[in-house]
Order: sequence, then structure tokens, then C-alpha cells
Amino acid sequence: MILARGASTTTIEVFAKMQLVEDAISRYRAASESNDLEALLATLAPGAELHSPIAGRMVFRGSGDLRILLAAVYGSLRGLRWSSEVREGATSVVLGSGRIGPFRIDDAMVFELAPDGRIQRIRPHLRPWLALTFFALVLGPKVGRHPSVVLRALRG
Repeated sequence: MILARGASTTTIEVFAKMQLVEDAISRYRAASESNDLEALLATLAPGAELHSPIAGRMVFRGSGDLRILLAAVYGSLRGLRWSSEVREGATSVVLGSGRIGPFRIDDAMVFELAPDGRIQRIRPHLRPWLALTFFALVLGPKVGRHPSVVLRALRG
């Protein structure tokens, strides 16, 4: 990397960190749209977690459990597209929509980033209620095949 005249090392470090943040979220968006599970998991920090929008107290943690959950989630959605993104510091909100069965489902996904720029926490906010209910009915059996994942998530 070439330093611009007058640019301090601190300025360059801040720019590099901003680039990592953009990359993790952009890569997550692209990977989830194409249902590329490996690329999606590569955007996550070690110990990343996802707070369930279906059962509020459930928190899925770690790459093994997130692999199972995210495969079920993105394997069930069709036509997922992310649009607007709003960022403040280490927190970003990305708006998206897709289809689950016959229903359109919208998401306002909140991402919290780890210091290394990878995604540490994911908090989906899904609507409308009917689509969310149908989504729960579709995901329940897929994730339920892994009772240890469900039990760990229930510990919050």
C-alpha cells in the first residue's frame, strides 16, 4: 500500500479497517443471495452468534451450529436480494427481501462487527407475521434434526 503525502499510519489503519468491514458485509450479502454457505461462513468471526427472530431467547453460536442454521435458512429462501445499507461504527443494518413458500418476507438484518472486521453478531428482524410464521414452520424440522444445536441455542 502506498501512503499518500501527509497520511499518517493511523489514517491508513482506519481506512484498512473500514475496507475489511465493507468486505465482510458485502461478501455476506453476495454469499447469502447465492446460497454459498462456505463463503458466508468465511465472513464470520470465531464465536459469531445469531439471535433468533423466531424464538427471541435462542442464540446460535459458533461455526458448527451456524453452519446448520444458515444452511436451513438460506436453503429455504428464494429470490433473496439485499438493498439498502446503513452503517454507524461497527454496526450495520441491511434491508433485504425474498420469498419463503408463497410469501414475500422482508428483513432488516443488524450486523455487529468484531474488531478484526468480521461479523460477530447477526440479529435478523423479519416481517410480515404470516411469512415469519411460515418460515418457522419450514425451519423447525430442518433445524430440529439437530437437537444438540437447538438445546445449545435455547441456553441463550
